[in-house]
Amino acid sequence: MESHSRCEQTMTYCLMQGGQHADMAMMGPLMDCADMTRMCADMIMRQSPMAMEMAAMCAKVATRCAEACMSMSNDTTMKECADTCRMCAEACQAMAGARA
Repeated sequence: MESHSRCEQTMTYCLMQGGQHADMAMMGPLMDCADMTRMCADMIMRQSPMAMEMAAMCAKVATRCAEACMSMSNDTTMKECADTCRMCAEACQAMAGARA
């Protein structure tokens, strides 16, 4: 959920900054990550039998978002988002790898 919140906040920040911050190369990964992390968290909380597969996909989406945000690593907000998404990706990958 932390990654979801961070991506939502970062989208607002990017829209306020405009320019390269608000282009689809940045907004697309942020939107995908915000949606995927929320859905993944929901599935985990309700113990969905598909949660581990969703966690694997979530790890990929969060990694993509982290990479997009790191393209602006000189911007503190973008770096914080990248760090949060990277931690999310690692946790999701660990969870997905734990399936039996």
